[in-house]
Amino acid sequence: MRNFFLNAVLSILFFILFITSSFSVQSASSQQNVSDYEKKLIEISEQLTDIRKKISKEEQKKSSILSRLNRIGLNKTLIKKEMSFYNTQLKKSDLELSSIQKKIPDLREKLDKKKASIEKILVTMYKFGKFNTFDFLFQVNDIGGLISESKNLTLLAQYEDNFIKDYISTLEELQEAEGDLDKKKQEISQLIKKAKEKREEYDHQETRYKTLIGEIDRNKETHLKTLEELKDRAEQLQNLIKKLQREEISLPKTLVPLYEKKGKLPWPLSSRKIITRFGTSRHPRFNTVTQNNGVEISPQKDAVVKAIHDGRVAYADYTSGYGFMVIIDHGLSYFSIYGHLSSEFMVEKGDFVNVGQSIGVVGDFGSLKADTLYFEIRYKTEPVNPLQWLEGR
Repeated sequence: MRNFFLNAVLSILFFILFITSSFSVQSASSQQNVSDYEKKLIEISEQLTDIRKKISKEEQKKSSILSRLNRIGLNKTLIKKEMSFYNTQLKKSDLELSSIQKKIPDLREKLDKKKASIEKILVTMYKFGKFNTFDFLFQVNDIGGLISESKNLTLLAQYEDNFIKDYISTLEELQEAEGDLDKKKQEISQLIKKAKEKREEYDHQETRYKTLIGEIDRNKETHLKTLEELKDRAEQLQNLIKKLQREEISLPKTLVPLYEKKGKLPWPLSSRKIITRFGTSRHPRFNTVTQNNGVEISPQKDAVVKAIHDGRVAYADYTSGYGFMVIIDHGLSYFSIYGHLSSEFMVEKGDFVNVGQSIGVVGDFGSLKADTLYFEIRYKTEPVNPLQWLEGR
């Protein structure tokens, strides 16, 4: 009797532990996926805060053609980022809801099996199929056996009681969470509805942007004003390069000098379609002359921007007139500049990058000629013709 009872206790405890551990592994896996979405939401939230600060700074500036373009462009970026935030929230909630919906029937099935196993053991243990304290006492041969069996029974009852309480508590928790997630899903559906409304706002901003660019191209007075503002922005970039040149950046001693690759450097885009050329250009209608320190390249199909040479990222931020921009220091006072990017940089200031490494994606504002990559190569503070440094077209 004693051995039988002890074996029954051990069997049931093993069964309980097996179910508990199986559930824990499943929960950990789902939690890990949810955690990934939570990290993404935090990242997007930080980006939203940063973009709002940039919009605020632009609004504080003196009203100008470029500042109007910049504000529209930043608002478009903000709206796209907000839609990304809402979609990430929805995916996270769907994952949580799906996980809970899978756990509930699994737990019920495990509980039914557990109850059936316990009932079967108890029926075998006791004559009448139900636990009876007096029957149990009469079947014990001596007082030592009584104490021993009582301890085993207490242990069994304790684990049995705790497991059922945990299971009931878990069910209540899951049901409550399921209700909360249903509410949350409805809330996020409302946010998605707002995001669709923001999409309409985005399209409106895009129309405003194109209208303003068209005005610059058609109206001579607006065109001349824009040229003056572009000169100011170019001067600001010049000052930034001077500042970066004074900063000490650590580069590997084995780094091949950029000048040894002149005429052999890879293009920053897979496309090699030049929209704006280096040097002076003349406006076909107004006959005005513009000095271009770099080139603009159409992204065509592939908009991923890549580093033309090894180096250290000296700058990765928004710059008025150039949009989101990355500057790479290649050593020996050589720099490459990548403007009109999207806000999702693939590198950060201080990162060492290799030739051909992706650093960003062409954005949708900053250029007066649709979506283009603005690209420069500078020696010290002097711009050089990029087409003489890149490999043949």
